[in-house]
Amino acid sequence: MTGRHAGGCLCGAVKFEVDGAFEQFFLCHCERCRKDTGSAHAANLFSSTARLRWLCGEGLVRTFDFEGGGHVKSFCTVCGSALPNLQMDGALLVVPAGSMDTAVPVRPDGHIFSARRADWDHDLDAVPVLDGLPDQE
Repeated sequence: MTGRHAGGCLCGAVKFEVDGAFEQFFLCHCERCRKDTGSAHAANLFSSTARLRWLCGEGLVRTFDFEGGGHVKSFCTVCGSALPNLQMDGALLVVPAGSMDTAVPVRPDGHIFSARRADWDHDLDAVPVLDGLPDQE
C-alpha cells in the first residue's frame, strides 16, 4: 500500500515521514533483534522504494552497526526509541513498526529466525490477556 506514513520516538524529539509502500514486514527472533528490543522479537517494515524524511530531530538520531556486519539499529539519543534507517548503501529502508504513529498498512509476512526464539517465547496464547495493568493487591 502506497501513501504517506508518519512516526516518531517516545519523547517526541524525533519525527519522520515515509512516502511510499512497505514491501515486507517481518518479526525477527534472532538474538540481536531480541537485544535491540528487549523483547521476544523485532517488528520491522522494509521498503526498497519508499523515501524517509526527517521532520524534526534528525540530529538526535544515532545509528549502531553491530560489528560492521549489517545488523543496524537507529535510535533517539534522548529516549532510546528505535527509529528508521537506511541499509545496503541506502537501497533498503528499515522502519521499526512500533515507531509508527499512523496505522501500519500491512500485516506481518512471517516470523524469521524462529528456531532462535527465546526459551520463554512459546505457547503464549495460554498466557492471560489483560486490558491494562493487573490489579494491585
